[in-house]
Amino acid sequence: MRTFAPLLIFADDWGRHPSSCQHLVRQLLPNHPTLWVNTIGTRTPRLDLATMKRAAVKLRQWSKRGTKAADEHFPPGLTICNPRMWPWLTRKHDRRLNRALLHKQLGHAINGLAEPPIAITTLPVVADLIGRLPVAKWVYYCVDDFGEWPGLDRKTMSRMEETVVARADIIVAASENLQTRLKSMGRDSHLLTHGVDVEFWQAEHPTLSGLDQLERPLIVFWGVIDRRMDTAFVQNLAEQLARGTIVLAGPEQEPDSALARLPRIHRTGPLPFTSLPALAREASVLIMPYVDQPVTRAMQPLKLKEYLATGKPVVVRDLPANRDWADALDLVSTPEQFEKAVKLRLETGLAPEQRQARERLVHESWQSKAKRFEELLGG
Repeated sequence: MRTFAPLLIFADDWGRHPSSCQHLVRQLLPNHPTLWVNTIGTRTPRLDLATMKRAAVKLRQWSKRGTKAADEHFPPGLTICNPRMWPWLTRKHDRRLNRALLHKQLGHAINGLAEPPIAITTLPVVADLIGRLPVAKWVYYCVDDFGEWPGLDRKTMSRMEETVVARADIIVAASENLQTRLKSMGRDSHLLTHGVDVEFWQAEHPTLSGLDQLERPLIVFWGVIDRRMDTAFVQNLAEQLARGTIVLAGPEQEPDSALARLPRIHRTGPLPFTSLPALAREASVLIMPYVDQPVTRAMQPLKLKEYLATGKPVVVRDLPANRDWADALDLVSTPEQFEKAVKLRLETGLAPEQRQARERLVHESWQSKAKRFEELLGG
């Protein structure tokens, strides 16, 4: 009988947001017993409300000693570890302290596994652990260009990522742009684009409250609202609409303050992932008005295939990750094109040829992506 290697995952907090790594691991459980390490993330602490809220969450996690096996909220085979970490990474002694803290806290948990695990990281913050933890191999699952991400200590993240790229045994990239970037750093990588759960997005879900008072039609964006959003696109659309509401749903991380002054904008704040299909059902058009910058040219938004799976018209910025699906949505490059495309879809709905092009989503399931990921792991 085949035995499956356990996994050691370094990523954002389990359940905090539906990352691609979480989607993959859900498919690999319980064949691969998984120790998921909730890290401190990549943002340098600041004296602001967001940092204080995040610190409060971490302090609550750290107050619970050891690891936490799966309960009714976690899938079988998953164990959560909340190691205490020093939140600064810039200086050498910051990194030495974190290396010592993590090595001490994770050593016992790893030794409790049936065999050395395959270590997978989506974050550069583990750079100093590679070669020091008793694992079978290291895999860097590259999903973002941390050197360009807004709000990060780019110099430190880039330096740590260079170490991870140099030392990892296997590298998996979420987009061709990321592959090119990794190639410039001297390493080849395997391409694994994001998947989608079509049934989840097309199933019936409870009605989402809080939308009744909004003027229709609804033009909807969901995701992190930050400096990657092109305010010019949103402003031009908001000012040119004769009716309707632009709904921006998701957590906010220092977005352009001008968004708060625009007409016809409704910001919901963070919403549970399970409520997003209901939000999509109320929408007439789904949008992604991202800026055209290195950080957005490198990323592959999870929401792209989610948007397509809803059966709603989709209008997005012309960026590399979106071009493979150009026949299934509307690509635009200017605020004026964005406005015209949204208004067209408000009038005509989803074009038949776009609906037909989306039929290939059946080959993009998370189950198939996880099978490929498992093959790449060699475990």
